[in-house]
Amino acid sequence: MKRNILSILAIAGVLALLIVALGSQPTIAQGNTLETSITFDGTQISVDGAGAVANGSTLVISSAGSYRMSGTLTDGQVIVDTDDTQPVTLILDSVSLSSATSAPLYVKEAESVTLSLAEGTANTLADAATYVYASADEDEPNAALFSDDDLTIDGSGSLTVTANFNDGITSKDTLTINGGQITVTAVDDGIRGKDSLTINGGEITVTSGGDGLKSDNEEDAALGTITIGGGTFNIRAGGDAVQAETTLTIHDGVFNLEAGGGSGNVIAEDDSAKGLKAGTALIVESGVFAVNAADDTLHANESIVINGGSFSLASGDDAVHADTSIEINDGEISIATSYEGIESLNIALNGGTIHLVASDDGINGSDGSGGGEMPFGQGQRGGMGMTGGTAVLTINGGYIYVDAEGDGVDVNGSVTMTGGMLIVNGPTNSGNGALDYDGGFSLSGGTIIAVGSAGMMQAPDNSSSQLSLAMGFSSAVQAGTPISITDSSGQTILSFIPAKQVQSIVYSSAALQQGETYTISLGGSVDGQAVDGVYDGAISGGTSDGTLTLTDITTMQGGGMGGFRGGRP
Repeated sequence: MKRNILSILAIAGVLALLIVALGSQPTIAQGNTLETSITFDGTQISVDGAGAVANGSTLVISSAGSYRMSGTLTDGQVIVDTDDTQPVTLILDSVSLSSATSAPLYVKEAESVTLSLAEGTANTLADAATYVYASADEDEPNAALFSDDDLTIDGSGSLTVTANFNDGITSKDTLTINGGQITVTAVDDGIRGKDSLTINGGEITVTSGGDGLKSDNEEDAALGTITIGGGTFNIRAGGDAVQAETTLTIHDGVFNLEAGGGSGNVIAEDDSAKGLKAGTALIVESGVFAVNAADDTLHANESIVINGGSFSLASGDDAVHADTSIEINDGEISIATSYEGIESLNIALNGGTIHLVASDDGINGSDGSGGGEMPFGQGQRGGMGMTGGTAVLTINGGYIYVDAEGDGVDVNGSVTMTGGMLIVNGPTNSGNGALDYDGGFSLSGGTIIAVGSAGMMQAPDNSSSQLSLAMGFSSAVQAGTPISITDSSGQTILSFIPAKQVQSIVYSSAALQQGETYTISLGGSVDGQAVDGVYDGAISGGTSDGTLTLTDITTMQGGGMGGFRGGRP
């Protein structure tokens, strides 16, 4: 009996110690652990549960937890204002919120808020055209859906936001969208996450007077980012369609973007109306892009890397522009209209398929240094022993087709080509050339077909290891006239039909042989199928316009054109 009493006392002592220990632990605020139901009826608000209080047509949520909202609030406001360290979840279940004086949904203070769009429901938010603030010093909220803290939108329902005052959806911290059908019409920016904007899915439609999607933290180099993992985007923006202050990364998605009224619209010099815009780096892994912009369609202040994707671009300025570097490794890029097609200080074309049309230069490697001209006599080589700018164009692979009114390929520096296919339908005026460089052109592989005017004609230089030939025609050759190159045995090396009037041709491929004599003929009939003017069959019945015997790495012949120039900037 005595032993049992001692055992009981021992157990009691242990329990007492546990109670004391547990009592000494800090209390963690759990907020509202049950779902609270909120119903709107005109200007009336009914609350069933804890954590929220209605005061007239204003609802204040002061505790963490889940809140399901339904009904219509014709003129009022939902405010989230809690110090709890747990998240707040707002379930939009066929709710319509409007305000005549401010933002209908305002996250003033919270650890984080998730806006969940209930399956099969349609939800709307509409703000006032003019906001009424308590004092002149206040400027928040300034969006129809405004959050001072982290905001996440998910679910499969729909959300329509009409922003009559300023922005549509704004988070001053991070904004994450995981799903839903989201439609925003905004006077200024459509969807904005100041520190970062991450979109992983959903169907997003934005019509905005300012930027479409935006992240604009200028104070921290690690912030101001946009990351898109997927989704469908239909954006018509008066400013930039998608704009990141620092890095814009796209892994996948379908994008239909219009900026500044499209490529046919003229904007003010200081305005920005770009398609995809990054303050530092633009990185595209995959996706389908249809971009029509009054300004650049793809733009970065530092670098662009394209690893894949399908692009249909129409630009009122440069189609693809980066101040420092552009690297294209794969993808299909079609540029229907542009001032300059691809422009940067350093351009590396490693793969993919590129078709571009430019009213000025097609591919422009520019460092802004300018340069001089060095004339060469008839039959001499372009680009020999010259000192040019610092720009670099490297072509290691891919298929590149250029239709340019200015220079087809213009590099204030050097060109290196190791592989790939380059076809240039160049300029018709003698002030430009199909190829134009001022720091050397070293060719070791690939194929070049470049036609255009003759006054500034250049070809790869003698630092190359692969042979090239260049010839000026005896007279201008009209668009659609077959051009053929045959060797001394009559075998056809090239069958090509230019898209516009030309006066010269530059050709290089592994098929050319040292010491062989080649005949360039014009006219006749063409057999076979054509891709970008290149036929897989022979041309018969043409008339010889001249012959060249390849005595050097690059052999040029004037053909009565009165000489050539090389090394222009």
